[in-house]
Amino acid sequence: MKFATYKDGSRDGQLVVVSRDLSVAQYASNIANRLQQVLDDWNYLSPQLQELYEALNAGRARHAFAFDPTQCMAPLPRAYQWADGSAYLNHVELVRKARGAEVPESFYTDPLMYQGGSDDLQGACAPIVCASEEQGLDFEAEVAVITGDVPMGSAPDRALDAIRLLMLVNDVSLRNVIPAELAKGFGFVQSKPATAFSPVAITPDELGEAWIKGRVHLTLQSTWNGRKVGMCDAGPEMTFHFGQLIAHLAKTRNVRAGSIIGSGTVSNKGVEKKSRTDWSKGYSCIAEKRAMETIQDGQPSTEYMKYGDTIRIEMKGRDGQSLFGAIEQEVVPVTP
Repeated sequence: MKFATYKDGSRDGQLVVVSRDLSVAQYASNIANRLQQVLDDWNYLSPQLQELYEALNAGRARHAFAFDPTQCMAPLPRAYQWADGSAYLNHVELVRKARGAEVPESFYTDPLMYQGGSDDLQGACAPIVCASEEQGLDFEAEVAVITGDVPMGSAPDRALDAIRLLMLVNDVSLRNVIPAELAKGFGFVQSKPATAFSPVAITPDELGEAWIKGRVHLTLQSTWNGRKVGMCDAGPEMTFHFGQLIAHLAKTRNVRAGSIIGSGTVSNKGVEKKSRTDWSKGYSCIAEKRAMETIQDGQPSTEYMKYGDTIRIEMKGRDGQSLFGAIEQEVVPVTP
């Protein structure tokens, strides 16, 4: 199934079911008004929504209308929690190598994760509002899951069974704000503005054979100012699968339905060719590109995002069709 949340003037919007090809949608108000309702009562409501989804795909839905991503809020505009991991250790290795730091051995067995703000999650076409270009604005292209209830102490395999939906993410970062904030030893706050999500959230079965043991084996595309800069494979190099990330979060506490867990920046290793490394798959965040430049040339040359810049993040299935719709955002200054 595929779900979106349409703007209606409220904080939480209206739940719509979207067709597989993202061409049409229908309000699900006779079943549920909000996606959180569905997550809270998944076993009862999801079969009813499945019937509506099948009717929509067959052209039998009575009140279908053309789907418009610009009318979408985040699938979950407010979530009980948003926890972002760093499951692609290549990203961590690159960034640390660029500043001459080693990766602790524990990072390979114990996932990195931070808790972000979940009270103001952004739609796919919402602007990225930035107070100053000097803050070092960066995009981060990721994949995320939405869970049902996960009991404290759940093993990774059990945690996998709790995954209800998947989305794409732009986890916006202010790179020049991060160092001073992390130096306090208390994590990200101001350096992590509102996170944006794909127009549509999908059930794992929509991925078909590309969903393998908690990993999405498809290419995540990042297009910055109209230029494709990232064609990163989200599958094989994901060190910790989503079941492991969820289990990490649930180690000492229950995780409740409506929690969002992110993969961290999708990243692929380069291929060594003579005296240089070929990073032909590109990058899913500018910080990684700057790390590549520092390793190769001794200093970064790519600047962070400026006002007017755009970022598009999308993932297509093996049939070439967009699975989640695209995140398409523009950087704008704060309105006085």
